[in-house]
This record gives sequence, C-alpha cells and structure tokens, in this order.
Amino acid sequence: MEYRRFGKTEEKISVITLGGMRFKDGWNPPRAHLPSDSVRNCIEITRQALALGINHIETAHGYMKSESLYGLALKELGTPRESFKMMTKGAPMTGDETRALVEEQLDSLNLDYLDFYGWHGINNEERLKAAVKSGGPVEVLHRLREEGLIRHVGFSTHGSLEIILQALNTNLFSFVNLHYYYFFQRNIPALQLARKKDIGVFIISPNEKGGLLWKPSKKVEETCHPLTAIEFNGRFCLSHPEITTLSMGIHEPEHFAQNLSILNEEDYASPAMLDIQAKMDISLSNSSSLCTLCEECLPCPEKINIPEVLRFRNLLEAYDMKDYGEFRYNMFEAEGHWFPGNFASKCTECGDCLPRCPEKLEIPKLLKKTHNKLFNRKDWLKKQLLHLAVLVDRFLRKLIF
Repeated sequence: MEYRRFGKTEEKISVITLGGMRFKDGWNPPRAHLPSDSVRNCIEITRQALALGINHIETAHGYMKSESLYGLALKELGTPRESFKMMTKGAPMTGDETRALVEEQLDSLNLDYLDFYGWHGINNEERLKAAVKSGGPVEVLHRLREEGLIRHVGFSTHGSLEIILQALNTNLFSFVNLHYYYFFQRNIPALQLARKKDIGVFIISPNEKGGLLWKPSKKVEETCHPLTAIEFNGRFCLSHPEITTLSMGIHEPEHFAQNLSILNEEDYASPAMLDIQAKMDISLSNSSSLCTLCEECLPCPEKINIPEVLRFRNLLEAYDMKDYGEFRYNMFEAEGHWFPGNFASKCTECGDCLPRCPEKLEIPKLLKKTHNKLFNRKDWLKKQLLHLAVLVDRFLRKLIF
C-alpha cells in the first residue's frame, strides 16, 4: 500500500480509502435495523481492507446504516484504534444540531473521537452560508476539535467550481472531498488552490461517478489497453500531487484486486500512461460539436444544467459512454442540491444561451438530442423511490427525536 500526507492535517493515509456507501442492504431503512448479512459483509470487507494496508475508512450519517455497521465491524475485529483513521460526515444546520449529531455518530461508530469530520454537501451558496455562519455548524465542529472529539475539520462538495473555491478560501477547513477524474477535469483550479493552502484532497467515487468504470464502453476499454479503465483513471488521479486518496466503494472481495491494480509504486506519469492519455484526448478533440464546458451559457431560464448535459453528450460522442450517461443524466430532478438541474426536455428554445456560447453551438438542438438518447424513465423512477425512502427515514427520525 502507498500512503500520502493529507495536507495540513499531517496525517499519512492510504491512497485508497475504504468507502462505506455500498454494504449489502445498507441503504434500506430503517437505519437502526442491521441485518446479519449486512454485518457479515461489512466485517469481511473491513477485515480484508485493513490486512491490505488500507488505513483510511470513510462513511457519513447520510449513508443510512453505514456508521452502525462499521461500529459493529471494528468492535468485532478488535481493531486497535491507532491502526486506522476514521472519516465521517454530516450536514447539521445549526450549532446545537452539530454537537448532538456528532455525539450520535460517535456512539454509532463505537469511537471516542473522529480523525476527520466533513460538513457534508457544501453544494451551493445557501449551504455554504449555513455551514460557516457565526455560531453555526463549522464553528461548533472546531470547538469539538478543541475538546478532542474531532481531530480535523473539512467539507465534502458536489457543487460548482465557484462554490468550492469560496469554501476553500474561508480558511476554515483542513481537507476537501470533491469530484475530479479523467472524464471530469473541471475542478482542476480547486486542486491547485487546495495545494496552495495545504488542504488535503480526497476524491469521491472515481470508479462510478468518474465514469461507471467497472463496466466501461468497448471504446474506453480498447483505448485504455493494456490498462483497465479503473487503472487508467486511478493513475490519472494519483498523478496529481495535490490528491491524497481515492475513495473506493469496495463491498465485495473481488473489488480489492481491481482497485489495488491502480497502485504503481508512485510512478503515475509513466510513458505508457501518457500514451493512453494522448489517445483519450484525441478521441475527445475529434468529437463533433464539442462543448468546452466553459459555463458561459449559464444561468438557464429553465434551470437546465447545460454544461453537464453537454458533458454527457461529449462522452457519448467521444467514448460511447451510454451506460454512464444514462446513469448520471437520470439523476436530474431527483437529487436536489446534490445534482441540480432539470431534464433537457424542459428547453423552450428561448435562445438565451446561444449568443453567449463561444463555440457557437446549437445548444437547444444538442440538449434535446441528448435527452432523447439518455433519458430512461425506469431508471429515473427507481432513483425517485430511493430518494423518497431516505426522506421518509429523515422525517421519522425528526418525529422520534
């Protein structure tokens, strides 16, 4: 295993993080019910991860059963506390909620302190202001740090580059969890600012949201050869010195081999890697009506996330990434601030975006064509039902507490 310094936290953590989102039935409410299969799944995966040298474990209050599963697993394994670093996250909206939530999370995890606590989801200006307001959640998190319940305070974000930069510039955080992959490089200025401020960088879900890379398109598979798509993207990420660790949602034993394969004795800019990247770059540059993702087309009157829709079109045109495009596109209108934007079918062809596009793209036509190729009603309904189940669980918790 390889380890890197996590920015100003000064902690040395493994470049592969054991992410806790995907244990068996982990998202099925109620939160407190832990099926024996789920517990066994978490115990076995955690055992193997620790044996392989993975020393960083990540979860969140929002991951339903995950914290409680880890609490049972680590107790069952008798894991010495000094042998792992635990990160969890939460999105309390007030100072009082923050202390109560952290205490609940510590209890669920069977821990006396947390190595890393991230305010979960600084995704827009409203949530940024709520997190950092005077007397608010982040201020209380720093008090808890002074009391020894938390060692380091950071944040996670699915937000725009502008919001991420604003959050980094508050100077309130020691680490950030964000999206950055070969197929999504828009956040490179955030990596650069984090490095300048010595803020640790944690990459969210490189295999799935980074491109659904465990089942790549044939074109991606062939272009990445002799590497796998997972190896290529993982090594691309780790070629950036700003990045400390990649979170892998390992939940089956066979996942270890495919994720450990990214390790390359710290040689992440090898000639072979650069050759593959050049081929990938050419495929993109040769695409027709390529959107450069400059965001000049925003805001859209119909609240369509135009650059993201056209990014999916880019990937479809360049790499035949239809599975990934459907997976992500059908999250629109179901994920709230985590993935904002309406379906491109809402376009009224008002033309507001056209004069602002430096590439002179026929944006309304491209939007509608992309919607027709990627919209999947069955997939969208399934995501809506899962989102509803999470909302019901939150509502019931408020009634109880």
